[in-house]
Amino acid sequence: MPSLVVVVPQPPLLLPELAGEAADELADLRAAVHEAAARLAAVTTDWVAVGTDTGRRTVAGATGTFRGYGRDVRVALGPGSDSSPDPELPLPLLVAGLIRPEGVRIRGELVAEDASTAGCLRLGRELRGAAGLLVVGDGAATHTEQAPGHLDDRAEPFDAAVAKALEHGDPSALAALDPTLAQELWAVGRAPWQVLAGAAEDREWRGELLYSAAPYGVAYHVAVWTPL
Repeated sequence: MPSLVVVVPQPPLLLPELAGEAADELADLRAAVHEAAARLAAVTTDWVAVGTDTGRRTVAGATGTFRGYGRDVRVALGPGSDSSPDPELPLPLLVAGLIRPEGVRIRGELVAEDASTAGCLRLGRELRGAAGLLVVGDGAATHTEQAPGHLDDRAEPFDAAVAKALEHGDPSALAALDPTLAQELWAVGRAPWQVLAGAAEDREWRGELLYSAAPYGVAYHVAVWTPL
């Protein structure tokens, strides 16, 4: 069972060089993400990062770059990684590398965005041996008309339910999320959160919600779960 679980979002704007005029507006989010990462690193330097990709795969020892988002800032999933950056390294692992404290080594476990709940729970159960679990993904991207998925009135109750589950350390509530609704709301975090649900089931957790808001119409949640 993981000694600590951390949940973070994946906006490229976590990289200050990309934030520009939004840097101050996102300062609280960035601070919460780095606080959560520091707390995970204080417990273990071996992390498993869960995020979405086009399909199921494991990634270790990779480097990547934010060049595709406008800045050639390179990140690595572990110390001593000097290989050429993978231009296709998925965004969740770019974010994991960006917030990785010195000395931490990360193995990425990626699932398809439309992976079934059963498949996510099964993977989570397989990851129970991970010392530290970093779960990366955004909530609904449909909170305003200007959001990437435009406005959908279902986004607010969806992310309110996610925030409540994260705050109370409730894996069953994450397992109950509707994959179809999540896809319609552009909530790419649904599958990683349900992997978390599988890894955390059958144990009590103390949840802490460090951040939950929807700047630019996309919901971002930062949480820390400690086993009781």
